[in-house]
Amino acid sequence: MEKKAWVVSVDMGYGHQRAAYPLKHLSPTGHVINANNYPGIPKNDLTIWKSSRRIYEFISRLTRIPLVGQFIFNTYDKFQAIPKFYPRRNLSKPNFQLKQMYALIHSGWGKDLIDYLNQKDIPLITTFFAVAFFAEEHDFKNDIYCVLCDADISRTWVALNPAKSRIKYLAPCRRVVERLKLYGVLSNRIFLTGFPLPEENLGGNKLERLKADLADRIINLDPEKHYRKKYSETVKQFLKNIKIDERHDHPPTLTFAVGGAGAQKDLAKNILWSLKKSLINEEINFNLVAGSRNDVYLYFRRQIKKAGLEKILGKNLKIIFDIHKEDYFKSFSEALRTTDVLWTKPSELVFYAALGLPVITAPPIGSQEIYNKLWLKTIGAGIGQDDPKAACEWLCDWINSGWLAEAAMSGFLDGRQFGVSNIMDVVFKGVTEPTSNNLLL
Repeated sequence: MEKKAWVVSVDMGYGHQRAAYPLKHLSPTGHVINANNYPGIPKNDLTIWKSSRRIYEFISRLTRIPLVGQFIFNTYDKFQAIPKFYPRRNLSKPNFQLKQMYALIHSGWGKDLIDYLNQKDIPLITTFFAVAFFAEEHDFKNDIYCVLCDADISRTWVALNPAKSRIKYLAPCRRVVERLKLYGVLSNRIFLTGFPLPEENLGGNKLERLKADLADRIINLDPEKHYRKKYSETVKQFLKNIKIDERHDHPPTLTFAVGGAGAQKDLAKNILWSLKKSLINEEINFNLVAGSRNDVYLYFRRQIKKAGLEKILGKNLKIIFDIHKEDYFKSFSEALRTTDVLWTKPSELVFYAALGLPVITAPPIGSQEIYNKLWLKTIGAGIGQDDPKAACEWLCDWINSGWLAEAAMSGFLDGRQFGVSNIMDVVFKGVTEPTSNNLLL
C-alpha cells in the first residue's frame, strides 16, 4: 500500500510552497494544503494570516526605497535575526516573536486545520514552522515533520520548549542540523535530508535527466574549454555520456527569477538594457521569471516594450508566469532544464544549485538570505552579481573563463539531490541517516 502524509505549506512568498511542491504526490489529495488559505478556514485564523502576509510583503518591498526603506527593513529584520553560530552556546531561549505566536496558537489559531487533518491518521509534513506548532499544541494524532527551507534558521523555527517537543526536523544542510542542536532540539529528532527538488529535473535515482542537462550546460558554459581541460577526469567520471570536446552552436540561457514579494524586479530593467544588443543578435536567451505575480508580469512587459524588444518576446526572450503557483513551479522546473545560469536573490533557490545550476546572487533580503548566500559561496556554486547595467560584459567574461561551468559542477557535486526520497525514507521507513543511502555515482 502506498504511503501517504499530509503536506501543508503557506501561501506566503514562494519558498515554503516551492519546498512542498515536490512532495505533493505524498498527499492523500494529491495537492498541498495551504494553512493560510484552505476551504473553510475560520475568519479569525484568516485575519491573523492575512496580517502576517501583508507585513511580510510590505517589509520585503521596502528595500527598494533608498535609505529609509532599508532602515525600516533592518529594524524589522533584527527581530528575526539569526544569531552568530560561534562560539557554540545554548540558544534555546525563545524569542519575542515565538512567544507571540504561541499566544495566538493557545487562543485557538490553527486548531481548525489540525481538526481537519486528524480525520486521517497519517503523518504531517509541513514546510512552515507555525503549522508544526499548531499540530503539537492542538494534539495532532500522528508524527509531525518540519521541512526547513534555508541554509540557516532563526530561533522562530523551533518549538517553545524544544527539549520536550515531538516535532521532527528535516534539514537541508549540515549547518541547519548543528543550528537545531544549539536551539535545544534533541539529536534524534533531526534528520539531514537535503532540500526537496522536483523530480522533473532529476530523472529518477540515477539522475539521468539531471546529468544529461548538466552535460549540455557544461559545454555551453565552457566555450574555451578551460574548465574541461583542467577537470576532464572529474567531468567524465560523473557525466559519463558527455562529449568532452564538443562545442555548442547555440547561445547560453540566462534565467532571472524575482522573489515572491516582487522585490528586486527593478533589476530586470537594467539587465534587459545591458543584454539588448545580444538579444537582438540572438547571442543569448533570456528568461524573466515573474512567478505568479501579475504585477511583476506586467512590469516585465512594460520594460520589454521600452527596450524595443517586443518582436523577440516568445523567441529568445521569454516571461515565465502563471497565476497558479503550482503551474508556475512546473513551468519554472521545465525552464531550468535548458537554463545555463540562474540569477536570483539567495532564497531557497540556492539549493537548486544541486541541479548543476550556477547561481548569480542578487543582494540578499533578510538574515536567512545572507546565510544562504554564504552557504552557496562556500560550496563554490554561486557568485555575487556585478553591476547589472554591465551584465552583458561580465557575464560573457565569466562564461568564457569557465568560472560558471566550474560553479555548475560544484553545485552538482556538493549539493544534495535526493531530498524527496530521503524525506520519504525518514517519514515512512524510519531511516535515521538517509543521506548515506544516496550517492551520485
